[in-house]
Amino acid sequence: MIMMYILGTMMWEGMNQRKFPRASYKCRIRVLRATKEEEVLTYTENIGAGGVCVELEKPLQLFEEVSLDIFLSDEKPPISCKGKIVWVVKNRPMGKQGKTLKYDTGVEFIDMPEKERKLIAQIVKDILSSNA
Repeated sequence: MIMMYILGTMMWEGMNQRKFPRASYKCRIRVLRATKEEEVLTYTENIGAGGVCVELEKPLQLFEEVSLDIFLSDEKPPISCKGKIVWVVKNRPMGKQGKTLKYDTGVEFIDMPEKERKLIAQIVKDILSSNA
């Protein structure tokens, strides 16, 4: 596995070779595991029209289906859709609290309505163009 060190975070070469570009965008997200009726509230690491990366305290199973509520802003209702876990990477945060394992988790959107998918794509486009 080829790894690159970019801006203080580890990235895997090829992770950004996606159908939909992603941008660093932090917003609240609720992940609900259907099989265990377990809810996790966390924040996104990055987001794209095809999926999202979140950091979780417990690993989820590959290809597990979850329900998502994505809170892009506090003023608007969340975007709700289904998702599928497509990758999980064990991560040990740096610093004094580095003893706690975290799991970077990639979730592919399954049934996101086209209107919401376009909204996320526009947010990503705006972020990427402002960083250019």
